[in-house]
Amino acid sequence: MKRIGVVGIVVSDRNAVQPLQAVLSDFSDIIVGRMGIPLAENNVSVISLIIRGSNERVGALTGKIGRLDSVNVKSVLNTIEIEEV
Repeated sequence: MKRIGVVGIVVSDRNAVQPLQAVLSDFSDIIVGRMGIPLAENNVSVISLIIRGSNERVGALTGKIGRLDSVNVKSVLNTIEIEEV
């Protein structure tokens, strides 16, 4: 079963963008939507992801993101399980 959720990412160093993009590309199969907002006055960028995947796959994504320097990540998964498509 898969779950739907939201992943919030805050990037505080532009040097982290390339490694983050590589991770997101590796997990593109569970990313349904993505929105990025640069906050130049605060020298950060905020990215929100809508995701659909298994607990294990979402955990792998957030775990890899969390190990990147200058990147913070939080996720929220809905308790409703959906059928695999």
